[in-house]
Amino acid sequence: MKQGFIKTAAVTPRIKVADVPYNEEQIKLCLTEACGRGAKIIVFPELCLTGYTCGDLFLQELLLEEALRALRELAEFTGGLDALVFVGLPFEKDGKLYNVAAALSGGRILGLVPKRYIPAYAEFYEGRHFTPGAEEVCYTAIGSEQVPFGGRLLFACDAIKGLKVACEICEDLWVPEPPATAHALAGATIIVNLSASNETIGKDAYREMLVKSASARLVAGYVYAGAGEGESTQDLVFGGHNMIAENGTVLAQAKRFRNETVYGDIDIHRLRAERRRMSTFMPGNGDGYLTVSFSLKKEETRLTRTFAPMPFVPSDNTERNRRCEEILSIQSYGLKKRYEHTGCKKAVIGVSGGLDSTLALLVTVRTFDMLGLPRENILAVTMPCFGTTDRTYENACRLARTLRASLLEINIKEAVTVHFADIGQSMEVHDVVYENGQARERTQILMDIANKENALVIGTGDMSELALGFATYNGDHMSMYGVNAGVPKTLVRHLVRFYADTCETEELRKVLSDVLDTPVSPELLPPVDGVISQKTEELVGPYELHDFFLYYMLRCGFEPAKVYRLAGLAFAGEYTGEEILKWMKLFYRRFFAQQFKRSCLPDGPKVGSVAVSPRGDLRMPSDADAEIWLKQVEELS
Repeated sequence: MKQGFIKTAAVTPRIKVADVPYNEEQIKLCLTEACGRGAKIIVFPELCLTGYTCGDLFLQELLLEEALRALRELAEFTGGLDALVFVGLPFEKDGKLYNVAAALSGGRILGLVPKRYIPAYAEFYEGRHFTPGAEEVCYTAIGSEQVPFGGRLLFACDAIKGLKVACEICEDLWVPEPPATAHALAGATIIVNLSASNETIGKDAYREMLVKSASARLVAGYVYAGAGEGESTQDLVFGGHNMIAENGTVLAQAKRFRNETVYGDIDIHRLRAERRRMSTFMPGNGDGYLTVSFSLKKEETRLTRTFAPMPFVPSDNTERNRRCEEILSIQSYGLKKRYEHTGCKKAVIGVSGGLDSTLALLVTVRTFDMLGLPRENILAVTMPCFGTTDRTYENACRLARTLRASLLEINIKEAVTVHFADIGQSMEVHDVVYENGQARERTQILMDIANKENALVIGTGDMSELALGFATYNGDHMSMYGVNAGVPKTLVRHLVRFYADTCETEELRKVLSDVLDTPVSPELLPPVDGVISQKTEELVGPYELHDFFLYYMLRCGFEPAKVYRLAGLAFAGEYTGEEILKWMKLFYRRFFAQQFKRSCLPDGPKVGSVAVSPRGDLRMPSDADAEIWLKQVEELS
């Protein structure tokens, strides 16, 4: 449970209709197994102590007494477990019968939550037996104990800050105003649903949609346990469709018709962080809610969920291609609007033969095609200097010619040499002045050509470079519209690959493929034997690591210790813990130190859930201190 993770389980036991002692034993066996797997919140189906399909047997005194007896014994059984458990049963109160979920933990019955919406349509006739439950909480006697009874119950655990669990039952999820909405606004971060939803054609997809959308809309974890094999098949079949979701993502889902238990590690810290950042998530004051405490041991959750090493890049090929097409559309439509607003008819873009400038050129070509402007109006400027290799130079030229842009070559060696002489910079000293002097000369040329041609300078820098500040201030840092500003480096490669796979000619595919095979480099230092000597990822670290750090720091608000743990899982076997810490330290140091560059970024389109624009997602002071972040990284060493 450290760092906010809580392992949950949705369990469908094999039952016998109306055989309460048998069902009780099956539930105990399932509880023992789930606790052995580390589950701390365990959810069983609706009416599982008796079976959902008892029909008029629910009116039998003996069945109700047996269910109550079994409930007490199950509560006592949880005294030896470290978990919060929800089981379903029929419960009589004040002469009426209720379909309830009992919350059990530490040997006690913590509360009874009655089903609020009782279906009496189509194949359902619950209204024949059960009374709708009230939201207001009262107390009911079970033996010598007074137990809370009502819809507005929250079960809170101090072992994890923000862990509050609330409950709804089956049909409650399907109605226009589900109880879970009020639960979440009262502070619940996990909603459990005890269900007996039968199977009909296509119903599973709709059920999954409901669970996903509920968890997304409520910014919550959702644990759904469905009735399965063992229920009567007189008229209906139940598939045991268990699901665990977190904020719109299904973490685990059972295969139906197998009574399969599923486990999911819900991240409470991430849910809390998401709610904090959403100004429209307006919690109430919890009026009318009773909070019941329960205890869990604070220990590290054995994680079974996986973490993609590239959180910005979908792992599924179909989804990745769809995402690439969408991003290219966002980039080009953003640029299209800027052209329509300014009235400009030409573009100036510095092409280096590298990935970023290639993507920017592809986006510009796409935009000009949309506008009906001739591609010849795109001035692709290559500016070789001290670090330019034949390979990147040739690729830049081939790319421009293949895309039918106008190629302009301006060798800047002489201009930079004169500039260095003017300021007293030795040509033998390959320091930051040596590198940045070239970058700023290139930007000056692009800007002046744009003025001369009444054109816009298209920026090529990507979001990962902006996060690290790996850009020359007022050099490649500056443009008139930065089409790549919202695209992380790990995604740039996939966008270019997608373009190569779907492009118009074989010649274009070949040049794009060679660009993809070229090491990432600013080419500001002289090559060695004609080969790139300055490789970016050898200087600042692997971009896949930095993009991982960036996502979980900005998108999720995670502390370095948690980011480190997730990175260790995501990159197991690829990077050692020492390597991850080395580059993490550099990431935090540079991210904080380089904010001043991001504070004056040119306009550019946001394409994903993470962005660094000072006018949008990242309102960060340029003088913020990284000390507490770096201190935690040091403590991990």
